[in-house]
Amino acid sequence: MYKFLLYPMMVLTIMSCAKNTPEPEPSPNEPYFPPASGTWKTISPDSLGWSNTAINDLYTYLGTKNTKAFLIIRDGKIVTEKYFGSFKQDSVWYWASAAKTMTAMLVGIAQQEGKLSLSDKTSKYLGTGWTALPKEKEDLITIRHHLSMTTGLKPVAEDDDCTLPSCLAYNADAGTKWKYHNASYTLLEPILAKATGKTFEAYFQEKIRNKIGMTGSWNQITDYVNVYNSNARSMARFGILMLNNGKWGSSTILNNTGFFSQQTNSSQDLNLSYGYLTWLNGKASHMLPFVADLQPGAIAANAPADMYFAWGRNDQKIYVVPSKKLVIVRMGEGASNVPLGDASFDNELWGKLRNVFGY
Repeated sequence: MYKFLLYPMMVLTIMSCAKNTPEPEPSPNEPYFPPASGTWKTISPDSLGWSNTAINDLYTYLGTKNTKAFLIIRDGKIVTEKYFGSFKQDSVWYWASAAKTMTAMLVGIAQQEGKLSLSDKTSKYLGTGWTALPKEKEDLITIRHHLSMTTGLKPVAEDDDCTLPSCLAYNADAGTKWKYHNASYTLLEPILAKATGKTFEAYFQEKIRNKIGMTGSWNQITDYVNVYNSNARSMARFGILMLNNGKWGSSTILNNTGFFSQQTNSSQDLNLSYGYLTWLNGKASHMLPFVADLQPGAIAANAPADMYFAWGRNDQKIYVVPSKKLVIVRMGEGASNVPLGDASFDNELWGKLRNVFGY
């Protein structure tokens, strides 16, 4: 276990010193990364000048919105952590489409390792005939189009999840129309498996999950849908990784700064509020999932303009706000009657959060 086994007295001295010397505290200006096991550091709302009255009001509001878990993380440390009903710290819940953002980062990692290029044709990995399109139209689709929801595909018979070739019909040439489409995203899983020579889950565990101390797993819930399930703190860990631009402590999980910038900025000019499988606030206009019309203004006017977020069915959320060093996690049942495609909850929630933060 130690390189110094030939020198037992030296080893004893080194181990003794290590045992008695406390781990150095990070500089106040350095981000904190929670250990894989042990205590996650906290910071009190009072020390940040936040309103405890507003926090209690926030909890009351969240309780009326079918929330199961809610965490606010400041610079890696937990400020508030609230669970509702029978849901506990180790309870497991689904991420739904919030896991899309995690898959996008995994594609970026594969690119930095030279396993694929975003300009590669999808057919390079899935073979010719992976859609119902003519070959000349199918060949227009690249990995980048899957990340930006601009494949030009549309589902057949309203089955948005089906990835069979017969389910993937022509809607527009790739890159000319933005359309939220689950099947286009799901196909990134076999693309990654083909490119890396590993199963999608094995590659994810090696490159992200195990390196940042997450728990949880992918579960195949239908023939086409693979959903990630974990506790709320694991969701927060991924948010911290995003907040730190793909870095975790002394390790760089994603060192492709160009990809991360593209992921968290407008990936095309058709829907300015969408990066690479990541939602963006503060843009001049936005389109929402399964809503065809372009709408003026930001997704959540009450939220900071630099916020980006992972968004899953029934309001599974990871909000990341770089200017405030914040990561906010929400798990639960749907906060409204619209499973996906209504941002009213986001704006209401951020109205409550503004009262907490005092701005």
